[in-house]
Amino acid sequence: MYKVNGISDKNQLMSQHTLLVKRLAFHLRSKLPPGVDVDDLMQAGMIGLLDAVNRYEEIHGAQFETYAVQRIRGAMLDELRSSDWLPRSVRQNMRKIETAMTTLQQRLGRAPTEKQVAEHMGMSLAEYQEMLGISGGHQLVYFEDYQNAAGSDHFLDRHCVDQLSDPLNSLLDSGFRDALIEAIQALPEREKNLMGLYYEHEMNLKEIGVVMGVSESRVCQLHSQAVGHLRAMLGKQEWLG
Repeated sequence: MYKVNGISDKNQLMSQHTLLVKRLAFHLRSKLPPGVDVDDLMQAGMIGLLDAVNRYEEIHGAQFETYAVQRIRGAMLDELRSSDWLPRSVRQNMRKIETAMTTLQQRLGRAPTEKQVAEHMGMSLAEYQEMLGISGGHQLVYFEDYQNAAGSDHFLDRHCVDQLSDPLNSLLDSGFRDALIEAIQALPEREKNLMGLYYEHEMNLKEIGVVMGVSESRVCQLHSQAVGHLRAMLGKQEWLG
């Protein structure tokens, strides 16, 4: 256990865990669009680390680093939410893709191919793939997906009031995990493998491209396609309630 009874102890903890903030910032940045500045994430993460140092007590019964990771990630997520980092046009395009995918999935009984989605949207395959590439920062979960009808309450606000809990863990606890696993299993094999490399093995797009034998930009397109499939399959399922 760490002891943080004095100023010297706190300064030592800050110094020892600066690299942790940097590692978490770059890991999160690798999953976001080019417009997100890693320095902004690191600055938010340092604020989260400072908060962890000031609040941590041995009675929490956990190693400091475990506690600090929660605070650091929470601070970075707050920074992303406040800066509205994903352009509205990207979300609008992906909503159109999801709608097309949902329609085709219901018609075909399986996840549609890129060509089928492109034809349904009245565009060429090249145009559709370009749209996927632009949407490279597309997320599986949007903050506003969990806002109520009145717009006054927010899923993340309800489940992360004290900033101690991880929003992703709250989603998983709510039944999201089971629904997500089922949806991933229904993905085309190539997309399923990509998601495993990206999220389970935490490989970046360039590394995945080498494994799959395609360019980094193509991996970006396939990732957007896979996320679109998952969001279309998950839709308005019961876990959202």
